[in-house]
Amino acid sequence: MAADIEEREDRELLAATVRRFAREQIAPYVTQWDDAGEFPRELYRQAAALGLLGLGYPQALGGTPASSGLRATLWVELCRHGGSGGVLASLLSHNIGLPPVLALGSAALQQQIIAPVLAGEQIAGLAITEPGGGSDVAALRTRARREGNEYVIDGEKTFITSGMRADWLTVAVRTGDAGAPGGGISLLAVPGNSRGLSRSRLEKMGWQCSDTAHLHFDGVRVPASHLLGEEGQGFKAIMHNFNSERFGIACGALGFAMACYDEALAWAQQRKAFGSTLNQHQVIRHKLVDMQQRIRSTAAWVEAVAARADGGDTGHDWVGEVCVLKNHATQAMQFCADTAVQILGGMGFMRGTVSERIYREVKVLTIGGGTDEIMKELAARQWQI
Repeated sequence: MAADIEEREDRELLAATVRRFAREQIAPYVTQWDDAGEFPRELYRQAAALGLLGLGYPQALGGTPASSGLRATLWVELCRHGGSGGVLASLLSHNIGLPPVLALGSAALQQQIIAPVLAGEQIAGLAITEPGGGSDVAALRTRARREGNEYVIDGEKTFITSGMRADWLTVAVRTGDAGAPGGGISLLAVPGNSRGLSRSRLEKMGWQCSDTAHLHFDGVRVPASHLLGEEGQGFKAIMHNFNSERFGIACGALGFAMACYDEALAWAQQRKAFGSTLNQHQVIRHKLVDMQQRIRSTAAWVEAVAARADGGDTGHDWVGEVCVLKNHATQAMQFCADTAVQILGGMGFMRGTVSERIYREVKVLTIGGGTDEIMKELAARQWQI
């Protein structure tokens, strides 16, 4: 009971901190950052100073051990009050780039990479997706060959978040044949300033202040000590990483759904039509209730999955549940964004409103981390449907 009370108090304190940070340091500037196509690197240091980047990482590396519930609070509050998927994606891109380093990297490599990233001094990203295949990780073609004490990388990656600015990239490469253990896939930590690495920016529908890049590896050499774990261990690590990423996406989608509701409710309470405010019209009230229905079911599911993770219950049907939670949450976000734009009417079509931005950002969350269709297929396989 005491532990539960302490956890609740910690989450309330964290929520207040993130809420204040998002409202003061993110929300007022998002439209400006979208127009610029980036946000200041200083934001990483500001978030690090509050301990937000290190949440869930060891103290020895500058982090703070945290429950899944605490990390969910971070994602939900940052999205609800920051209102920008672009900021979320790049500011927290280390949460998909660093876990393989933490799980498989040497102590020296962890200190070299993780510590400065958690301090907000450097940026980390993950490079898996390739032009010829998205969710089909086992088919990747980027190859790394061993030459003495180095690996030499040739290939390309695309849709890489923080790809233009990342100081460190965790890169999935093929070091063996497809029939080898682990599909011949390995992970390498690649410095962003490596000779032979070139980057080109990609233009997107949304997430405009988040840099997304196409990467080319032309004879890029990295020390053999940058191999994460052993050769052939990459595929398993990638799959484990995906589960964490999908849970984070679900939490973010919940926060964005809440942001749309908040804006729609405020608008409905002050906007007048036919002699009364919009919320006095039954059709609008029912739309707001429909939004709440999806938000509350998603919030309850997120809490249940977080509790399972914190209780160590990640065995039977775990992957399937995380996959369908991601689908449920992103569909709730999609519904709330669409409904909010409808309630705002003409204003919902204007740049600068939260709902307009989130409406453009919905689709990437139904694709990133695994498409809706892949999520259903993974769940069906695990549940033996």
